[in-house]
Amino acid sequence: MDEIAIVEQALRRAAPHMLMSVVEEALRRYYGALDVELRLADYGLRSLQLVGSNPHAVQPLPIHSSPQGRAFGAQEPYVTRTADSVQAHLPVTIRGDRMGVLTVTVAKDHDIVPQLPELQHICEALGHEILVAERDTDLYVLARRAARLTLAAEMQWQLLPGRSCARPEFALGAHLEPAYAIFGDNYDWSASADHLTLTVTNGMGEGIEAALLTNLAINALRNARRAGLGLADQAALADQAVYAQYRGRSYVSVLLLRFDLTSGEVEAVDAGSPRLWRLRDRTVERVSFESQLPLGMFEDTVYTAERFTVRPGDRLLFGSDGVYDAASPDGESYGERALARALTSTRLLPPTQVPGAVLRELAAYHGDTPLEDDALVVCLDWRGRQDDARGGGGRESAPPEPADA
Repeated sequence: MDEIAIVEQALRRAAPHMLMSVVEEALRRYYGALDVELRLADYGLRSLQLVGSNPHAVQPLPIHSSPQGRAFGAQEPYVTRTADSVQAHLPVTIRGDRMGVLTVTVAKDHDIVPQLPELQHICEALGHEILVAERDTDLYVLARRAARLTLAAEMQWQLLPGRSCARPEFALGAHLEPAYAIFGDNYDWSASADHLTLTVTNGMGEGIEAALLTNLAINALRNARRAGLGLADQAALADQAVYAQYRGRSYVSVLLLRFDLTSGEVEAVDAGSPRLWRLRDRTVERVSFESQLPLGMFEDTVYTAERFTVRPGDRLLFGSDGVYDAASPDGESYGERALARALTSTRLLPPTQVPGAVLRELAAYHGDTPLEDDALVVCLDWRGRQDDARGGGGRESAPPEPADA
């Protein structure tokens, strides 16, 4: 453990672009590493890109068919052996946000398995420092892209809180497509000691205009939340900000929720098109709310919060209209029946993998023609507080639809 403390201290002191040099030197000295490489998941969650001065000079590795991808997907160390060496592939994940994989190569006669817990500690320290370093260098951001982002997509990815988040009470995963050309869809979350606030957003328009509109709405909602306003007032303040800028010419559809981490009670403001489905005891049903006006459509709109309750074991799936309105070659909307089947078929996957799986299924459902709109899926698994006697499983007060199980 002394080695871990030395590495952590060296990482804190290192220049932002030198983190991997510090890790490589430490692993060679203390763990007999012959080679060390860090790969970060690309924006589309399809490949693992090498971190380096010229990341695109090295072939990326597929997430779904490589040893590194196996460690990334399972979120567990995975050891492979060749005639000459042993490789340990370790996930780099911070608070549930999957960043990439660190691969450590040692000699074939080196027993690296007992050292895996220590190496995982180093991966965690490296991940924390990468998050801090990204304020001052583009090195790690560049490694995440397998292709050039559109300007609208650049703006949207910089606005997002991450792709996943985990705490004892819940686990979240989210994904957007087309990852390199999104424009209006977005999500946001923030967790405190007692609450989780989750926002799913669909800004109208295309390209830069849609990205600017969504940026304004998200930052207005954050400003209101950080001022301590309640959920309905957050929506009202953001509504005023968007209307003041666009005077009703453009508006933003938002589903805004606030979860009580102790009781499982949820406040919700449905201001537009994002929708919610719930998987409970293998039964999928849409959770509907009273429709309210999108943010910025009219001046001084008044919003009202509704309430329902989640139970431990519930899985919630949020989708933008680019998901549920996408049509099959026969003209049936994905949200009519296919989305419920996808949610059921992915019930054994962790929430970090569900959005990507649903969007892949959506692409197959839609057929050969490209999607007409960007598509967003957010998956939330609710665990509740295990030390709470109620466990979030009190009697449910549901919105007008549906009939609860």
